[in-house]
Amino acid sequence: MKTKKLTLEVPQELLERATEATGTGITPTIRKGLELVAASGAYAKLRSLKGKLKFSIRLSDLRED
Repeated sequence: MKTKKLTLEVPQELLERATEATGTGITPTIRKGLELVAASGAYAKLRSLKGKLKFSIRLSDLRED
């Protein structure tokens, strides 16, 4: 995976709260935040499909497995 070095200006209190929440350093915290932002976009796309897809298998059949 290619990486890119960044210089960021973020509020110190926000950074402290975020690193405390993750229990990791600055770089892993920033990466986790970016992953969450990217995932939220994917989840929004999935939510937009709600009710638009038809499945040929019943939920009860899946639960029997």
